[in-house]
Amino acid sequence: MSADVTLLMAARGVMSAGRTLAGVIVPIYLAQNGFSSLRLGVLFAVIGVSSALMSASVGLLSERVGRKPFIVAVPLLTAVSALVFAFSPDTALIFVFAALGTFGRGAGAGGGTVGPYQPAEQTLVTEATPAEHRNSVFGRLAFFSALGALMGGQLARIPEVAARGGLHGNAAYQPAFIAIAALSVAAAVLAMPVRDVRRTSASGRRLISLPSQSWPFLLKLWATNSVNGLAVGFVGPFLTYWFYRRYGVGPGNIGLLYSLVNAVSLVSNLSAAGIAGRLGLVRTVVIGRSIQAILLGVMVLAPTFWLAGAVYLVRMLAQRVAMPLRQSYVLAMVPAEERGAVAGLANLPAQATSAAAPPLAGYLFDSVGLAVPFEIAALLQGANTALFYLFFRRLLPPEEREQLDAAAAVGTLAAPHVEGAMHDPDDLAPPGGGAA
Repeated sequence: MSADVTLLMAARGVMSAGRTLAGVIVPIYLAQNGFSSLRLGVLFAVIGVSSALMSASVGLLSERVGRKPFIVAVPLLTAVSALVFAFSPDTALIFVFAALGTFGRGAGAGGGTVGPYQPAEQTLVTEATPAEHRNSVFGRLAFFSALGALMGGQLARIPEVAARGGLHGNAAYQPAFIAIAALSVAAAVLAMPVRDVRRTSASGRRLISLPSQSWPFLLKLWATNSVNGLAVGFVGPFLTYWFYRRYGVGPGNIGLLYSLVNAVSLVSNLSAAGIAGRLGLVRTVVIGRSIQAILLGVMVLAPTFWLAGAVYLVRMLAQRVAMPLRQSYVLAMVPAEERGAVAGLANLPAQATSAAAPPLAGYLFDSVGLAVPFEIAALLQGANTALFYLFFRRLLPPEEREQLDAAAAVGTLAAPHVEGAMHDPDDLAPPGGGAA
C-alpha cells in the first residue's frame, strides 16, 4: 500500500468511529426528546436526500476539481453538525445540520459508509492500487472501518458515564457529540497530506463530466441498487432505534453489541479477496447478500436482545465479505477516466429509494408493528440479490477475465466460478474496452 492509501485508511477508521457513535446515540437522543418513529423517519429521509445529492455531486465534481477537497471538507461538515446537536435543542437547526453533515443516519455497526465523500475516496484508492490487489485493498479499507466502528461502539457508553457523573438529560449526551466532532476533524486532518490528481479529460473545461461509455453497466447497477436502497431505508436508519424500542436497552448495551460485531467480523474484511478468488467476485456478493436477507427475517423473531444480537452478528459477517467486493467490482468495470462519476452516480437511485423508505417505516413502527419494516426489507433484499445475479453473472472483472483467457489459451476448462461465462464473449467486456 502507498502512503496515500495508508492515510486514507487511517482517516476511514477515525471517521467510522464517529459515524458509529452517532449511529448509536442520535436515534435514542431524539427519541428521548419526543421524536416519534414517523418524525425520525422524516428526518432520516431528509438526511438521505441530502446524502444522495452530495454523493452524486462529489463523484461528478471530483473528476474536475480533484478528490481530496471532498475528503477533507465533508468530515468538517459532520463536525459542525455534531456541535449543533450538542448545544442546540432547536428542531429546525437539527434538521438543517443533520442534512448538511449527513449526520446520525445509520446503524452504527461499521458497515463501511463514512459519508458522501466515499466516491472520491474509493476512486483515489482504486487509482493508487494495482488491479490484482484491488479486492484485497478494498477489504483492508473495510477492515479499518470495522476497527474504527469497534472504538465508536465503546464510546457509546459516554452518555451513561456522564449521567453517573452528575450530568442529566441532554447534557449527558453533550460529551458524546463533542467526541464525534473531534473524531471528524481528526479524519479531515489525516486526509490533508494525501496527494491528489486533477484530471483533464475529453470534457474539456466543463466542471461536471457525465460518463459516456459506462451507461449500460450503470443502468443495471441502478436497477439493482434501487431495490437494495429500499431495503436499507427500512432497516439501516432504524436499527439502533429498533433495539431500543423492541428490547428496552440503552446506548451502552447497543454500543457493546456493535463493538462485539466489529471485533468478531474483522476477519471477514480481510478474507473477502480470498473468498472471491475461489468462488468468483459476483457469486461471492450474491451468496453474501442472500445470507443477509434470510438472517434479517430471522432476527426480528428473536425473543431477547442478545439472541437478536447474535443473529445480527452472523448477518454482518456476510455483509463484511460482500460489501467491499461490490465496491471493488463497480470501479473495476468502468474506464479509469469515468470512475469518479460512476462512483458518485452508481448509488444515486439507492440513496433516493433509501431516503423515501424511512417515513413509511416510521409509520409502520408506530401503527402496525416493530417487525413489519424489517420483514419487508428482508423480501426486498432477496429480490435485489436475484437481480444482481441476473444482471452481472456473466460480467467478469478484468482479473477474472484474464484468468479465463489464460486457461482457454492452454486448453483447460474455466474455473467453476466462471462456468458458462464464455457463451457470449461480448458479455465479458467491461464498458470502455475493459479499462480497470
